Amino acid sequence: MANFSKFGFILATLGSSIGLGHIWRFPYMAGSNGGSAFVMLYLFLTLTVGVSMLLADMIIGNQGQKDMVSCYERLDKTRYKFWKISGIFLIGGPIILSFYAVVLGWVLYYLFVVSFDLPLSLEYSKSQFANLRDQSIFWQVGGFSICLFLTAWIVSRGIKDGIEKLNFVLMPLLFVIFIGLLIYAMFMPSFNRAFDFMFEFHPEKIDLNVIIASLGQVFFSLSLGVGTIITYASFTKRNENLLKSSLWVVIPGILISLIAGLMIFTFIFEYGGTPEEGAGLVFVSLPLIFGKMGLAGNVISVLFLCALAFAGITSTVSLLEPFVLFLINRFNFGRLGATFLVSFIVYVIGLLVIFSLDKGYANSLTFFDRDIFGWTDFITSSVLMPLGGLFSVIFVGWVIGKQRVYECSKHFLSKRMFEVWFFIVRFIAPLVILVILILHFK
Repeated sequence: MANFSKFGFILATLGSSIGLGHIWRFPYMAGSNGGSAFVMLYLFLTLTVGVSMLLADMIIGNQGQKDMVSCYERLDKTRYKFWKISGIFLIGGPIILSFYAVVLGWVLYYLFVVSFDLPLSLEYSKSQFANLRDQSIFWQVGGFSICLFLTAWIVSRGIKDGIEKLNFVLMPLLFVIFIGLLIYAMFMPSFNRAFDFMFEFHPEKIDLNVIIASLGQVFFSLSLGVGTIITYASFTKRNENLLKSSLWVVIPGILISLIAGLMIFTFIFEYGGTPEEGAGLVFVSLPLIFGKMGLAGNVISVLFLCALAFAGITSTVSLLEPFVLFLINRFNFGRLGATFLVSFIVYVIGLLVIFSLDKGYANSLTFFDRDIFGWTDFITSSVLMPLGGLFSVIFVGWVIGKQRVYECSKHFLSKRMFEVWFFIVRFIAPLVILVILILHFK
C-alpha cells in the first residue's frame, strides 16, 4: 500500500479540513455569534479538545494501517469485535459529499458567472442567489457534475498520484491567494474595525448559543467523525510524529479561518454591510460588496472564489476516499470500480438535493418539514459526525488500553503530555460531544 510522504500527509489532512467550513462557515458563524467571543472560544477549544480528538483518530489509523473498519477490528481486543460497527459512520462522507459538491457547484457558478455580473443592489444580489437555487437547474447540475467528476478522477488515481499531488498544488496556492487578499484588506480603513470585532474580547457576549456554536465549529472544521483522518493516517509510517502532524493541520487551518474572517469583515465594514448576515454572507453579501469596489471587485471576487473552490475540492476528495478504501480492502474492488460505484450513489443523492431546492419539486422532496438538502445536512452534522467522534475517543480512551496507547504515542508525547491528553480523550472530549448531541436534539 502506497504511503503518504510526511509533508504529503500533512497537506492532505489539512486539505480535508480546510474547506467551506473554514472559509464560508467560520466567518458567518463568527458574525452571528458575537465576533470575538466566538473566535476566542473556538481557538481555545480547537487547541485543546480539537487537537486531542484529531490525535486520537490519527492513532487509530496509524496503528491499524487499513481502512476504518479494519483499523477498529485490528485494535479491538474485546471478544466479539463490537467496535468494527464504527464503520457505519463511513456513510457520512458520501452523504456530506452529495450536498457539499452541490454548494461547490454554486461556487463555480459565482466564479464564472456572478464575478462578471456583480450586483449593485441587495435585491439583485438576493435574486441572483434565489434564481440559482430555485430555477437554474442546468447550472446546478452542471456545476455539481463537474465537481463530482473531478473528485472521482483524483481519488481513482490513488494516494500518491491523485490525492497527494492535488494537495501539493492547491494548498500552497490557497495560502498565496488568501495572504494576498489579506494584505489588500490591511490597507483599507476598516481593517482595524474588523480586527477589533474578531479579537477585542467581550466575555459578556458568551452565552449558551455561542458555546454550542464554537463546539460545533471545532467538530465541523477538523473533518472528525466520518473516517477521513483515520483513513489518511493509515497511509503513514508507524514512527510518524502524529502530534507534530496534528498541530501542522490545526494551526494553518486556524490561520485560514482568521484570515478569511479579517478579510471578509474588512470588506463588509468598509462598504456598509453587517456581519450578522448569516449563511448568505458569501453568496449574497460579499458579491454586493465586491460590486461596490468597481473593477477591483471583479478581480478580488475571482481570486476569493478560486481559493474557495481550491479548498472545497481538497475536502470533497477526503469525503470520498474513506468509503472507496473500505470497498477496496473488504470486498476486493479495484480502485476505479470502487470510486465509480460510490460516486454514482453520491450523484443520485446529489441530484435529489438539487431538485429538492427547486420550487417545482420541493413539495415532493420535503419530509417532516425538511427537504433533502436539509436532511443530508442534519443527518451528517447532527448525528453521524458527533457519534463517529464519540466512538473514536471512547475506543482510544477506554477500549484499546492505556498502556498500549502510551506505547503507540511515547515517541512523540512525554509521560506528562500523555497523561493530560489521555484525560481529555477519556473524559472531556466525550462530554463535549454529548453536549453537542443533546443540544442539537433539544
